[in-house]
Amino acid sequence: MCISFFGYWSLTNCTIFIILSLFMITKKIFLASRSNVMTLNKTDIYFENMFLCYPLLPNSCPKLHRLTVVKVAIYIFMVLMILTTVFGNLLIIISISHFKQLQSPTHLIVRSLAASDCLLGSLVMPYSMVRSVEGCWYLGDVVCTVHSSLDMSFCISSLLHLSLVSVDRYMAICDPLRYRMRVTNNTVTAFITFIWLFSIFYSFFIVFSGVNKIGLESFIMQVYCVGSCVLFFNKQWGIICPILTFFLPGTIMSSLYMKIFYVAQKHAKVMSERVTVMAAVELKSQSSVHRERKAAKTLAIVMGVFLFCWLPIFIATIIDSFLNFVTPASVFDALVWFGYFNSTCNPLIYGFFYSRFQKAFKILISSCIYGFSDSITLTFE
Repeated sequence: MCISFFGYWSLTNCTIFIILSLFMITKKIFLASRSNVMTLNKTDIYFENMFLCYPLLPNSCPKLHRLTVVKVAIYIFMVLMILTTVFGNLLIIISISHFKQLQSPTHLIVRSLAASDCLLGSLVMPYSMVRSVEGCWYLGDVVCTVHSSLDMSFCISSLLHLSLVSVDRYMAICDPLRYRMRVTNNTVTAFITFIWLFSIFYSFFIVFSGVNKIGLESFIMQVYCVGSCVLFFNKQWGIICPILTFFLPGTIMSSLYMKIFYVAQKHAKVMSERVTVMAAVELKSQSSVHRERKAAKTLAIVMGVFLFCWLPIFIATIIDSFLNFVTPASVFDALVWFGYFNSTCNPLIYGFFYSRFQKAFKILISSCIYGFSDSITLTFE
């Protein structure tokens, strides 16, 4: 009886010991697994924060996920585009300011247009480049507001200058007798001043007053995050801005350039059918026909580039204001850069299609490289 009792007691102790051992082992396994889970969570949080504009802020915007090779390629393309915009338009400004033969009313408009494009390339496009590639705005809300205002100002100024060039060319070709009396340097300067004042006051008023965001407060609160710099337009201003700054000037440009093209073709046909009396007169007529045809072709290229660059972004602006901003941010950003591309193309068009600017560019570039000093009264053929 005693033996069996002590045997039973030993068996009980062994059972308790085994249970306690299993409990301790289970506890260690649990703690180890919990530690691993916590480590994994910390790792996940770390990698998540790597793709945020501001990792320490809870409402930070996410960065754009792009391969390094893609980022480098986009940066290279945009930097080349910015440099072409700045230095190309700067070359036009210097050429017109340096050579007296280029200081006509038309070229004063072109110089002011080049100033708008040059300022856009130097003050707006570099910051837009970082925002477009990284998907983040690192300069704060105040600088974002100023940046958006300057962006609108220079773009609108560029568009209105292009319209003013079309009006000037229309009067020069279709009403040449009264052109020299009506269109003077003082008259052109007054119109240029009006364009600059209107563009600046109009843009800064819209952005700083916030009239473009009336009715969108709840939507903006939902999509807002730290590190974004987006300009929203409600339905009213989503129609007013495109009509006032693009469709109205674009309609004027299209109508005038079609009229110019028609008149140029008509003049060319009349001159080609005219019976020539003297060889010199014939040569002069052929030269005049060639110039007018080339001018008409150049105007068609200017108009085509203008519509190609600006039409998509203004259509997207109208669609977004009525369809709750359905255009993806990356697509809308690409359309903005299409608009910027017009400022890049303007100096290239003048450089390739206008012989006077070609000669002026060659002289200025050779002066910078070889140190030649040329007279400001250089004559062009």
